[in-house]
Amino acid sequence: IENPPFEITETGWGEFELSIKLQFIEGSEKPVTLYHNLRLHSYEDDGSISTSSKNKPVQSFQYDELVFTDPPETLYQILTMHPIPTLPAKPSPNILYSLQAEQEELRKIDEAYRKVQEQMTLYKNRNDKITKELEEVKTELEQTNRTFYKTVIIVIENPPFEITETGW
Repeated sequence: IENPPFEITETGWGEFELSIKLQFIEGSEKPVTLYHNLRLHSYEDDGSISTSSKNKPVQSFQYDELVFTDPPETLYQILTMHPIPTLPAKPSPNILYSLQAEQEELRKIDEAYRKVQEQMTLYKNRNDKITKELEEVKTELEQTNRTFYKTVIIVIENPPFEITETGW
């Protein structure tokens, strides 16, 4: 299959790893091998395997990126001869990724970040409060110990009774 929409009609069940080898027109670049997990079944929104929708297309997305560091001039010309593709403004049935979807994901990330910051502030305040209480208890314990030792010393130095020697 060499042209989009790259549709394959097969029957079966399971997941398989595909090995994809990229050969470059420019001969000085080494071939690159990518791996993709091919799924022959779809998942429900909750992550369970779908058994009810036989005509539902199987969708699997994986992001891969090739980075060329100092490519030869001819390969650079090939890579830059076409404009960089841009995302459409809104999603459509055939196009799932769009600027609107990207903004929604960024909003979700910002909301999650805000929640994490709130939780961190809450736990920091709790920790500060507990640390302060601990210091107060330590101070109170030290004062109680000093008072106890002073009382013991006073009783030993000035006993209210007379000590006499007795022999065996």
